[in-house]
Amino acid sequence: MLSFGIVDDDAVSRLMLHKIIEKGGLGEVVGTAGSGSEGEKVLLETSPDVVVIDLLMPDQDGIETIIRLKEQGFQGKYVMISQIENKEMIGKAYQAGVEYYIQKPINKIEVEAVLSKVNEQWKISRSLKEIQDSLTKLSLLNSPESPRKKRSVREIVQPILMDMGIVGESGSRDVTDIIEHLTKQHRGDGIPPLKELYETAARSHKLEEADVEKEGKAVEQRIRRAVMAALAHIASIGLTDYSNPKFEHYAPLYFEFQDVRLKMKEIDENLKSEKSKINIKKFLQVLYLEVTDKMRSEH
Repeated sequence: MLSFGIVDDDAVSRLMLHKIIEKGGLGEVVGTAGSGSEGEKVLLETSPDVVVIDLLMPDQDGIETIIRLKEQGFQGKYVMISQIENKEMIGKAYQAGVEYYIQKPINKIEVEAVLSKVNEQWKISRSLKEIQDSLTKLSLLNSPESPRKKRSVREIVQPILMDMGIVGESGSRDVTDIIEHLTKQHRGDGIPPLKELYETAARSHKLEEADVEKEGKAVEQRIRRAVMAALAHIASIGLTDYSNPKFEHYAPLYFEFQDVRLKMKEIDENLKSEKSKINIKKFLQVLYLEVTDKMRSEH
């Protein structure tokens, strides 16, 4: 069960969130705080899996608190809550590491929906970690006389992208560049903000620094098209054969269930494709975890 920390200067909001989380069976609240500075201390002491934190607080706002927590090695996930609608401030929150944003006043249905998604991502990460641990134990028990040559990141990524029908998409190169960077420079189950990853892929093209931001936006569009194509490919497989191993593996792992169902309906009823919502961060994070698991198993 997930553990939660709540940081909000409004006592009523803290109480509402506490009740929604525990009565809704979403997890256990292990710490609460009424300010950013107090929250920093409480969260470091209790180490919850997920932090629900207010954006605007008088002593130390939510963004500053998140940055300070990260500097001290805190590894939890962040969900921001606020009544502010300023896009620039919300953008800064995402850049700081927030994964979801909930608008105030607090709506029970919205909170449950968002935290259920967080719960799902946590379960995926835990499952992959268990697989990783099992593979590590097996590799220690079965030390081959002549170990196989370790595959490169590209050699591992390409078959996965091929299974999802996007190996020929221009965005697949950007995806591979990002995964290569993460396996070399990143540690942990989570991944950096998407903007940072897009600009990392842009820099691999050896551009002038002044052009990196512009190319980063182009990378974002290419990756978005590639992930959309992967969703369509997997959905079409599911329509043909719901028990197909590729569909059973990739559909629930890399995509949101409702997005897969919607795409299947569009294909089946020959509907005009709407601008579907896709979770690119989930796609890249799961791919990164799957690649690192395979790399460790081949060690």
